[in-house]
Amino acid sequence: MAKKEEIPQNTRSEPNLHGDEVSIPNHSHYRWIMLALLWLLYFSFGLITRSIAPLVTPILKDLQMNYSQMGTILGSWQLAYILVSIFAGTIIDKWGIRKSLFAGTIMIGLSALLRYFPEGFTGMLFAVALFGVGGPMISIGCPKTIAVWFRGSDRGTAIGTYMTGSYIGMLTALTLTNSFVMPLTGYSWRLTFVFYALVAFTITLLWWFFARDVSLSVPAENPGITETFIKLMRIRNVQIVLIMGLLSFAILHGFSIWLPKILEAKGLSPTSAGFTASIPAVSGIPALLTIPRVIPPCFRHRFVALSALLTILTLLLTVTTSGPIQIAGLILHGITGSGFLPILTLILMETPGVEPRFMGSAGGLFFCIAEIGGFTGPLIMGFLADFTGTFLAGVIFFAVLSLIILGLTFMLKTEATT
Repeated sequence: MAKKEEIPQNTRSEPNLHGDEVSIPNHSHYRWIMLALLWLLYFSFGLITRSIAPLVTPILKDLQMNYSQMGTILGSWQLAYILVSIFAGTIIDKWGIRKSLFAGTIMIGLSALLRYFPEGFTGMLFAVALFGVGGPMISIGCPKTIAVWFRGSDRGTAIGTYMTGSYIGMLTALTLTNSFVMPLTGYSWRLTFVFYALVAFTITLLWWFFARDVSLSVPAENPGITETFIKLMRIRNVQIVLIMGLLSFAILHGFSIWLPKILEAKGLSPTSAGFTASIPAVSGIPALLTIPRVIPPCFRHRFVALSALLTILTLLLTVTTSGPIQIAGLILHGITGSGFLPILTLILMETPGVEPRFMGSAGGLFFCIAEIGGFTGPLIMGFLADFTGTFLAGVIFFAVLSLIILGLTFMLKTEATT
C-alpha cells in the first residue's frame, strides 16, 4: 500500500481561513512522479469525455434519437457532476488524494464500459451521466494535488502540464476513434467504448500503485462544510471566478462537444470532421504549457479578457467559413480557450483565504457552479439546432456569454492574485 509522503524539512507555512498556518511540501522530487500520474488521469478524463462526440452519427441512427435528445445525453454527465462536486471536494479533503482519485477514475471507466449496453435514450443517458459521478474526483482532485505538492511559479507549470493530458485525451478520441479504433472493433461504436474503458482501468491501476498522499499539519479545530463554503463565498474574487467558470464552461463544452457534428453539417465526412475537430486540442497544448507559467498574476485578468474577445471571433469563423479561414479560426480557438481553466484555477488558488487544505472544497464549489454551464451549453446548442435548423444560433448565444466574461474581468481584484 502506498505510503504518505512527509517532508518536514522542505515545507513552507501558509495562512489559512482562520489565520493559522499549515505546512506544505516545497521541494520533493516525487512531485514530478505525481504530476505524471495526474497527467495520465486527466488523459483518461479527456479521452472518455470526447469519445462520444465522433460517434454521434452512428449512435443517433442506431438508437433513433434526435439532436435534442443527444444534447441531453452530451450534457448529462455535467448535471450529475453538479450534484456530486459540491460534496466531492470535501470528500477529497477528508479521504486524501490517492483514494479519491482512484475511485473517480474507476467510475469514469465504468461509465465508458456501460455504454456498450444501451438500446435507447434512457440507457445511454444513464451510462454517460455516470461519468459525472467520478469526474469531480479527478477535476477537483488534480488542482488540490498541485496546491499541496507545488509552490510558486512551479504551480503554473504543473497546472499547464497536467491539463495537457486532457487535451491529448480529447485529441486521441477525436482523431483515432473513426480512423483507428472503430476499424479495430469492426466499426462497432459499442466495442469502441469498451476499448476506452480498458484504457481508463489500466491508468487507474498505475495511480493506485504509485500515488502518494501528503501529511499536512492542520489546526485541531477545522471548520465544517457550511462554514468553509460561507467563508469562501464571501471573497470577491471567488464570486467572480465562479460566474466566469459558469459561462466559460457553457461555451467550451457546448461548442467543443458539438464541433464534429458542426463540421459534418458543413460537408465533411465523419473521419475528416474528427481530425478537423481535433485542431483546437492540438493548438491548445503548447498554449497550456506556456500561458499559466508566463502570464504574471497582475495580468491574468487581462488575458481572460483578451481570450473572451477572441473566442467570439473564433466561434463565428468556425461556423460561417470553410477552408483555411476556418482552420485558422479553430487554431486560434484552441489557443484562447485552453487558457481559461488554468488561469481561473490559478486566480482561485492564489486568492488570499483559499489555501491548500481547503482547495478541495474551493475546487468543488468552482466545478459545481461551472458544470451548470457545462450541462446547459450542449443542451442549448442541441435545442437551438433543432429549432432553427442551423448551429449559428447557438454560436451567437455563446458569443454573448463571452461578452459577459469580458465585462466581468474589470471586476477582478488583481492584487488578490499576487
